[in-house]
Amino acid sequence: MSQTIFSNASDLLSGDQPATDSSLLLSSNAELRGITTGDDSALTALGKQFEEITAKIQTLYNPAEPDGHLEQIEATLARLKSIEQAIMAIPACTTAGLGVKARHAAYVMSEYWNGPIDQIDWDARAMRLLIEAVCKFAQVPLPFRGAAGDVEA
Repeated sequence: MSQTIFSNASDLLSGDQPATDSSLLLSSNAELRGITTGDDSALTALGKQFEEITAKIQTLYNPAEPDGHLEQIEATLARLKSIEQAIMAIPACTTAGLGVKARHAAYVMSEYWNGPIDQIDWDARAMRLLIEAVCKFAQVPLPFRGAAGDVEA
């Protein structure tokens, strides 16, 4: 069973696969426990791919011309979907893995950093503070520049 999961995970890591449902790759908690051995190398590899793809999206997007590279952005976002699903599905076993998950959560919930912390909703404040604390603990920066609470890497 593990070989199939790792085979799919390595296919996923290649970045050449279309977006897929991560539940097909990692279908149960028992399988997840079976592939976790205290080594987050698969999760950190996914984190690196996530960083590369989100950086590419940022370079393609131009606020002055929001539709300028729309097809490229959409294709890149399609590649990102399966990586994000795998990051959410694979449990973290180390601080490094936890950092990957926190950076992903911050990316997904980035609107929580659009204003001063004392001017956002209570639930958003709780999530923002939790994500910042985890990033600080894992010694990883938030995935966007100039964010309050950003950790120097």
